[in-house]
Amino acid sequence: MTYTTTQLDALKRALATGERRVSFADKTVEYRSVEELQAAIRTVESELARSAGAGRKRQIRVTTAKGF
Repeated sequence: MTYTTTQLDALKRALATGERRVSFADKTVEYRSVEELQAAIRTVESELARSAGAGRKRQIRVTTAKGF
């Protein structure tokens, strides 16, 4: 699913104000706990980072030696 920064802002605003109900456009979601809301924020942040190309970077190390 594609997330937007507006959705992330709404989730963070709900967490900051202590609300568990978040509205996105025409949809409303009510989270059962603060932990569930925090998990949703982490999910949206990771998906936004992945879509921006800020995923894990690979590092390859090559070691050589001559002889035994």
